[in-house]
Amino acid sequence: MARIRLSFLPALLGLVLVALLLVPGRARAQGQRPVVQFTGIVASGDSLLGVPGAAVFVPKAGRGTATNAYGYFSIPVLAGDSIVIRSLGYRNQYVVIPANYPRQSYSVIVQLKEDATVLPEVRVFPYATEKAFKEAFLAMRAPAESDRTAAEKLNEQVMRRMFNTLPVTSMGNYRQTLQNQQYDQQRRMGMGPTPATNNPLLNPFSWLQLIKQVKDGEFKKKEGTDY
Repeated sequence: MARIRLSFLPALLGLVLVALLLVPGRARAQGQRPVVQFTGIVASGDSLLGVPGAAVFVPKAGRGTATNAYGYFSIPVLAGDSIVIRSLGYRNQYVVIPANYPRQSYSVIVQLKEDATVLPEVRVFPYATEKAFKEAFLAMRAPAESDRTAAEKLNEQVMRRMFNTLPVTSMGNYRQTLQNQQYDQQRRMGMGPTPATNNPLLNPFSWLQLIKQVKDGEFKKKEGTDY
């Protein structure tokens, strides 16, 4: 009987040793904070328009993410973390994950408020005082153009060469285009000048007018009138 008890002693010691090793690990597992998937949309003010590029940052962990083009974000955090949401032109918003949050995901809609900052007026002067500016302005001399240069610019050959080689300005091209469009439109509507209207022999209206004048006797020679 004593031999049987001694044979179970090593097994009992092994079980006790395993239990002692598992207890600290289980205590550490119970002390760790659970991981929570933090998702949401960052909107502008009272609207539901997303704010792209907003920073979602966990200061203690030193990591974060940014919202996409629609203002959506997703980042894994720990229960009890404090998250800062910021964007240029808006006030910072803070979201705290509950320490005893039982679920694995936490979703929010963050509405950022505009932060309008009015900067004071700044005047920049090139001189220290107004008196120094007046003195420098009165002492300034405008560059005088020589008579030779002015005479060269008024040379007829130079002006003719400039007239022939100077490109048309944008306003000139615009006016020319409008005139061409108006001319084409009038010609399609029968109102513009055509080869038939320019030549009276090819114009049927001119022939009708001539026949009417002949019938009315406008071309008969009157007495006392020399042609």
